Amino acid sequence: MPLPLSTVIRPYDWGSRTALPELLGAEPTGRPQAELWAGAHPAAPSSVDGTPLDALIARDPAGMLGAPSVARFGPTLPYLLKVLAVEKPLSLQVHPTMAQAEAGFAAEEARGIPIGDRTRTYKDPFHKPEMVCALTDFHGLCGFRDPAETADLLDGLAVPELRPWITALRTEPAPAALRTVLTQMLDESSRPILTAVEPALTGVYADIARVHPGDPGVLAALLLNHVELKPGEALYLAAGVPHSYLGGLAIEVMANSDNVLRCGLTGKHMDVPELMRVVEFAPSAPARVEPSGNLYSAAAEEFTLVRHDLSDDPEELPSGLPQTLLCLEGEARVGPLALARGEAAFIPAGAPATALTGKGTLYRVLPGIGS
Repeated sequence: MPLPLSTVIRPYDWGSRTALPELLGAEPTGRPQAELWAGAHPAAPSSVDGTPLDALIARDPAGMLGAPSVARFGPTLPYLLKVLAVEKPLSLQVHPTMAQAEAGFAAEEARGIPIGDRTRTYKDPFHKPEMVCALTDFHGLCGFRDPAETADLLDGLAVPELRPWITALRTEPAPAALRTVLTQMLDESSRPILTAVEPALTGVYADIARVHPGDPGVLAALLLNHVELKPGEALYLAAGVPHSYLGGLAIEVMANSDNVLRCGLTGKHMDVPELMRVVEFAPSAPARVEPSGNLYSAAAEEFTLVRHDLSDDPEELPSGLPQTLLCLEGEARVGPLALARGEAAFIPAGAPATALTGKGTLYRVLPGIGS
């Protein structure tokens, strides 16, 4: 049977006070509401009648997840579904590869750093590829821009202190130039340059500086592509790609991990040396995801996202894989279970094929294996 989920709202300070309540048909709390989590991550698992979903999965991994998912990902739900409500820029960040996460997690475990310690970098031994699908106009920074184009952008600011970086970006090989310039931007010695640059900034970079004045991440943001998504457009973030989300509402799906390495635009723990080890110093265009109909598949086996525009004609949802559903408009009926706007459900792999009907819009996530 489909299981109704009680989801969790994370009140990070970059979140909107109104966007998620309006989307979900809920009353505002007066505090920022940044992320809705629908999943089984131990930091904030959804629950079924008061029992955490991760606990239910631990009791019966094969029945809840199915043999294919357990064989490929182990006895844990491989993905996490979120809704993001971004009002202020998120931290400038990067995610590790699986090998980097395993090594980093093991090293911090050996040093005895508690998982909940503020200085902990690796919260689990997993990578965190992710995809965002815009619900409203959504924008962010993603991947290093071509160094020559960044040199032109910096040149246009007419700040003499930037001349050494402009020269490096135009003359050195791209990986070396990006490493050199980012290293210097994040160093304390760059603060006089930041002071000179901030008044010259325009557009999104000026917006970032207004929210995070005096933060070295303001300089680092100048190295990255600015990407804009219209509703229904999606973007994939692989390991090693530096990024920050700047504004808007979006569905986010990712591997079931909370590993984030930060270097600016945040009051949270930053591990700049580890980020510099993990980040890929290569120019990269934002990796847009083109849907096949209403199905969004990215280069990550842990998840596939499907948007359902509901009608009275039933769609049959397959069995055999764990599926998480979130209704964001109208009402959905998942077999015998009715979901109103803002409500979520989990379909265990062992459940039979289930009919989906209704009026409105529902998003469904399942592993990308055999889907």
